[in-house]
Amino acid sequence: MEEKRQLTELQIKILQMMKWFHQFCVENDIAYYMVGGTMLGAARHQGFIPWDDDIDVGVPRKHYDKLIMLGKSIDSENNKFRIESHYDGNDDYEYPYAKIYDTTTTLIENKRKHPKRGVYIDVFPLDGIGDSLNSALNNYKPILLKLDLLNAKICDVREGRSRLKNTAVRIAGLIPDCIYNPRRLIKQLDRLCSERDFYDSRYVGNLVGNWGKKEIMPFSAFGTPTLYSFEDLELYGVEDYEQYLSYLYGEWRELPPIDKQKSHHDFEEINLSKSYLEKTWLDE
Repeated sequence: MEEKRQLTELQIKILQMMKWFHQFCVENDIAYYMVGGTMLGAARHQGFIPWDDDIDVGVPRKHYDKLIMLGKSIDSENNKFRIESHYDGNDDYEYPYAKIYDTTTTLIENKRKHPKRGVYIDVFPLDGIGDSLNSALNNYKPILLKLDLLNAKICDVREGRSRLKNTAVRIAGLIPDCIYNPRRLIKQLDRLCSERDFYDSRYVGNLVGNWGKKEIMPFSAFGTPTLYSFEDLELYGVEDYEQYLSYLYGEWRELPPIDKQKSHHDFEEINLSKSYLEKTWLDE
């Protein structure tokens, strides 16, 4: 167990959101898992990766659909957290997964449309993809193609990204929406990803995650949601974290070089004490 670290104000805000999300899922019988770097942090650091500032969760599709449906009925006057997804139809929401926002904060991501929301948790749908590794990888190819197109279309040029990727982003920005429309791509992705049931497939994954085909793994890696210590909370993660993290990261116990120990997020603006719902003369 690592020595207790001093959390940043941003990490504290996100933990408050996660405490609410966990309770919401427990009360409504919604299964979830910590995924990606959040699961890595739980297994290796019993909390946040020290230089990280986000939480990612995965929710099996039938539970994900239930979460989205219940999210529409959250009393916004008495609850500062909001669940948003592409199903809500907002033009600047161009993600193929849901987000939970803290409406008392403001955060603008470096995307082409510069969406203005709050500090968030990413909520990814988990889906089946095949009953053998070969079939799973073949089934994933059209998903990955559309995911790459979407990312190139919605991203903006940024420092630190390779010249090749920034060139692809510039080119994608020149393609009219009538040819490659982000919202249409998201609907196509949603349909492709949800073709196979998470619980009835031997191979499953976060099919819109950042790690491409590394996200595809045996169902046994996820298994039954299992509680882990995460800072001062108990949160659900994958059952076989050794298998799960090895698929995603390889030698996951080794820390990256010092120059790689930094957040991968690219925020244009973040304000932890001002609500993005507040109107200013610039918004009018």
